[in-house]
Amino acid sequence: MTQDSLARPETGSIPTAAGVYLFKDIQGRVIYVGKAKTLRSRLSNYFGPELHPRTRAMIEAASDVDWIVTDNEVEALHLELNLIKEHRPRYNVRYRDDKSYPYLAVTLDEEIPRARVMRGSKRRGVKYYGPFAHAYAIRDTLDLLLTTFPVRTCSQGVFDRCRRRNRPCLLYDIERCSGPCVGAVSPDGHRAIVAELCDYLDGHTRPVIDRLESAMREASYREEYELAAKLRDQLDNVRRAIEKQQMVSSERDDMDVVGWHEDDLEAAVQVFFVRRGRVTGRKGYIVDKVEDLATPELVEGFLERLYADSDVPRRVLVPVQPANRALVEAWLSKLRGGPVSLSVPQRGAKRSLLQTVTDNAKEAFARHRLKRSSDFASRSRQLTELQEVLGLRQAPLRIECFDISNTGPSEAVGSMVVFEDGVPKRSDYRRFQIKYTSGPDDFGMMGEVVRRRFLRFRREGPEAETNRRFAYAPNLVVIDGGKGQLGRVVEVMQELGINDIAVCSLAKRMEEVFLPNRTEPIIIPRSSEALYLLQSVRDEAHRFALTYHRLRRSKSMTRSALDAVPGLGDARRKKLLNHFGSVKRVRAATLEELYEVPGLPRSVAEAVFAQFSDPTAVQQRAS
Repeated sequence: MTQDSLARPETGSIPTAAGVYLFKDIQGRVIYVGKAKTLRSRLSNYFGPELHPRTRAMIEAASDVDWIVTDNEVEALHLELNLIKEHRPRYNVRYRDDKSYPYLAVTLDEEIPRARVMRGSKRRGVKYYGPFAHAYAIRDTLDLLLTTFPVRTCSQGVFDRCRRRNRPCLLYDIERCSGPCVGAVSPDGHRAIVAELCDYLDGHTRPVIDRLESAMREASYREEYELAAKLRDQLDNVRRAIEKQQMVSSERDDMDVVGWHEDDLEAAVQVFFVRRGRVTGRKGYIVDKVEDLATPELVEGFLERLYADSDVPRRVLVPVQPANRALVEAWLSKLRGGPVSLSVPQRGAKRSLLQTVTDNAKEAFARHRLKRSSDFASRSRQLTELQEVLGLRQAPLRIECFDISNTGPSEAVGSMVVFEDGVPKRSDYRRFQIKYTSGPDDFGMMGEVVRRRFLRFRREGPEAETNRRFAYAPNLVVIDGGKGQLGRVVEVMQELGINDIAVCSLAKRMEEVFLPNRTEPIIIPRSSEALYLLQSVRDEAHRFALTYHRLRRSKSMTRSALDAVPGLGDARRKKLLNHFGSVKRVRAATLEELYEVPGLPRSVAEAVFAQFSDPTAVQQRAS
């Protein structure tokens, strides 16, 4: 599909009103949904000469564009969210929960409401608190609160059985339930207890504490010490439940705090929900960067997805302001039914809180990367998907990736990294010093490295019993580069008679995958496990090559200064550097200071001084 296959609509036919536009592929599937304040000017941008590679890829996949006019931007935003949820377009940024978070839910829609742990999508008539990091955190909190608010927590089956038998369960006997199943409390009385629990969970804790303290004092005054002790225990449990919610603000304010950490491909987002100054829940997301969007645009999209099905607080702290702050604030205010402000704190307690949430996002990002690389099921999917995408006869259980590092005038090097079963096998990594290719010739250097690797393979062979460094043949060779590097490697392997090993290259510009004898690259979806594996292999080869290149350049700089000194071998050079700390200090040292180096003969000290000084100065100082 080329861009010519997508006919540009006549400019006059595109309305100038706000609305939503949809790009569709040749099968009529929606592949991208966007909103615009002015549809005509926004759509014109997609047909200009300068397009970002990701945008161009979307345009090339599209065969038609349609639009829907709305009354204003806020309605366009609503419609965009609904269409994205309905069609799940492949070129829209995806915001994924990094896990299924549990909520404390109170089922107000039931005849006899109950408190329970719930996951998944929310339903009408249920009041949610959280989300919590773990379900046991909800159960611990409930266990503390049920002595004060003895609401129903049993399943419908248990409740019906107890009602038929007219005999309550153990929770009633240990005073963790008020017994609505056997009529120990009326439905209205039970709903009053539920309402008090919800009021407490909403952050209005002071009335509950005041009521319990007053009742405890009255019971003590009446010398009902058993009741007073019971109320005291209830008061302690309520206070402990409050302490479980971290206090982060002295202001009794409601706000959400959004922390953000990203790289070129993904981002991790953490949201802390603060109610009346306390953290009542948190949630994490992973963002797949399918679109070419800057951070402010990504933050805007994230807020739109987050509050499409979440309660909106008065204030939201964000790492950067969204691209269209006024629109987002107007939309959130409409959802909340009151003003909402977005702010980037610069100092004080709120800035510290935002930094804490950002640190959590960094940790979540690292865990996400680690989990994807270490999870066996994930690795199996990666290898299977890669086999299908590249059309391999078998899964690439051993992958070798080659990279060249020559970011400088000298010391060009190559690297070979090995992944077996989707994880690095560092014992098989190899480094190559470029020996036979001169000048900035990436193609030639890549060909040299691959030639040397497979010459060793042919020489050692799979039956070699000694020095098996290069004896194993890979299932797949990955080249860091484009069509030029790939062509040179294929040419070298054909010259060596190696035709049964699959080869591909991965270009950084658009993460395109090139295959031999194929003109057009393969564009693997950004969310694909196969692409993630290729990127991991490529990035590791680049890191390994760059590390070796820096090491070579560092040694080269040291050798150029000291290796030419007569009589200065490795042992004496080490003593010299240990004494002065660096070549720079050796260069600045006087002859008397060089004489003081332990184990360094006077003649060698004079030779070192002569290396960095005018020879006549040495003769004058020596005399």
